[in-house]
Amino acid sequence: MHFDQRTQAALRDVGLTTGELQAASEGVVERVAEAADAIEGFFETNDVVYSDMDQAHSTAEFPEHTVEYCDVTTHAADMRGWLRFDTWGVYVEDGRLLDDGTVELTLGPSVNDRVRFAPTRDAL
Repeated sequence: MHFDQRTQAALRDVGLTTGELQAASEGVVERVAEAADAIEGFFETNDVVYSDMDQAHSTAEFPEHTVEYCDVTTHAADMRGWLRFDTWGVYVEDGRLLDDGTVELTLGPSVNDRVRFAPTRDAL
């Protein structure tokens, strides 16, 4: 089950049964997998994306990135992967597709920030 023991105990205290906890846990896993698929699809569909990332080597307000690939894996509620651009790559985690068609990801050690990506500069 996805929930830790304290969370399970708290949810039982408010009246959820073990079966309901299991169903909720499975729902979380399904939603994380769907989000990972949507994120990969976004980067597969867009050869070039724009971001709100601050980059030391770019003066653009919304830098352009040529996408090589995005590989995202899931394990229960965890989402992690690698996003590769033409000249660099970055570890990613905890992403989501936003209602406006942009993608938001937490980028790892080389960036250490939450970054939004869009198919056009205007979308940011």
